[in-house]
Amino acid sequence: MNAPGRPNWDAATSRFVRIAALDDALGLIGWDQRTMMPEGSAESRAEMVATLEVMRHELLAGAALADYVAAAAGEVARDDDADGEWRRANVREMARSLAHARALPSDLVAARARAEGACEIRWRAARPAGDYAAVLPALAEVLGLAREAAATKGAAFGLAPYDALLDQHEAGLRAPRVDALFASLEDFLPDFLARALDRQARRPAPLPIAGPFPVARQRAIAHEMMAALGFDFRFGRLDETLHPFSGGAADDHRITTRYDEDDFAPALMGVLHETGHAIYDFGLPLAWRHQPVGTARGMVIHESQSLLVEMGVCRSRAFLGWAAPRIAAAFDGVGPEWSADNQWRRAALVKPDFIRVDADEVTYPAHILLRTRLERALLDRSLSPSDLPDAWTDGMRSLLGIVPPDDRLGCLQDIHWYVGSFGYFPTYTLGALAAAQLLAAARAADPDIEPGIARGDFAPLFSWLRSNIHGYGSLLSAEELIARATGRPLDTAAFEAHLTARYLG
Repeated sequence: MNAPGRPNWDAATSRFVRIAALDDALGLIGWDQRTMMPEGSAESRAEMVATLEVMRHELLAGAALADYVAAAAGEVARDDDADGEWRRANVREMARSLAHARALPSDLVAARARAEGACEIRWRAARPAGDYAAVLPALAEVLGLAREAAATKGAAFGLAPYDALLDQHEAGLRAPRVDALFASLEDFLPDFLARALDRQARRPAPLPIAGPFPVARQRAIAHEMMAALGFDFRFGRLDETLHPFSGGAADDHRITTRYDEDDFAPALMGVLHETGHAIYDFGLPLAWRHQPVGTARGMVIHESQSLLVEMGVCRSRAFLGWAAPRIAAAFDGVGPEWSADNQWRRAALVKPDFIRVDADEVTYPAHILLRTRLERALLDRSLSPSDLPDAWTDGMRSLLGIVPPDDRLGCLQDIHWYVGSFGYFPTYTLGALAAAQLLAAARAADPDIEPGIARGDFAPLFSWLRSNIHGYGSLLSAEELIARATGRPLDTAAFEAHLTARYLG
């Protein structure tokens, strides 16, 4: 990373080290806010976060940093050593961060942080009660500020407002690209779902596995599976929260889940999903730590890594052949219901249901299609937040043929909109497409990956991922990264082939 004789480069990179430290602090504060914070601390915590967000924003948006970055581009333009490409990409990513920051005034950044913190606290009380009315005023405020930010950034970048929000989560992602991939899925999925359900109905149903499953035992098997996948507990931990996530800081990965003593599978699969996120972060290039080019590429790649682990690997026959006896031992389980075959049939069960994070991989895209449509409608004002519950119900009936009995299982289930994360949802399904494409390429490149999974050895898989995805950080765009790793642009073919092999094979 060092570039002797490049004073502007040195000045810019040193400031980004400070910005990275603020990001780490905000990550750990956010973890605490969602897991440990006393309810009465919400107001002071929102002010703390707003202050740090403004500090971060002012560091990024200041004229001095913009001048350093612009001059640094000239200093590294002709570098032909091994790090030259990385330096130029780092300047590009710096400039992108600056552009997003400078598009918004500090008072809007602070207002959003305060409103989102207050709304999250209301959502945490409203969700278990199914009381959408209790959080509606706070959501309306968050939405209004998100609209303002989207319009402001859109005007600054010459983009449609929704594209400006997509770009925050995945550089270069635009609605037409999302729409094209989603249209392909919409052509494929309805008929496929019907065929998968018909095929499933002609097979014996999986045997139920009766609980209760004590939280302590669920936590123990989750720790065992995390460690087997390669999670390093010297640099991370597992905790509980209302909405599972992976976050924290560069060397302090915080994974969270929620437990149900009637069914161990949702928490375990959620942990495996978040472990995929964390292992990606563990594999980012150390030489570029605390610089934009050394960070995760974006949420399409990030979600591809979590879904590759959870859906592609940990719901496979190979994985469950190895994991099933360990899961059974964790709960003192005996009998045919604990067999590897029965546990696989439970993990691969296709069933339209209300909760996105517990959805099977066939119906999961429908959840994302619904949320993408609704958030776009909320942002362009064709849908009022007061009408969101009815629109949600209509969408679930249309896409999956089911109607949520209450808002807890409907529009209150996800935290994203209540903390201002509009434009994030499409990255889940784009990540699922990328996961299938990357896993197919990995298996083709290394024939020991599948046998490795079957014996509980995940080193071959993660070695390929580190070499082809993790180690690149943000050197390339997501589209370039996927094309380089798989030999073709992102499409739906590998995902459709994966579903066909697993559910119709």
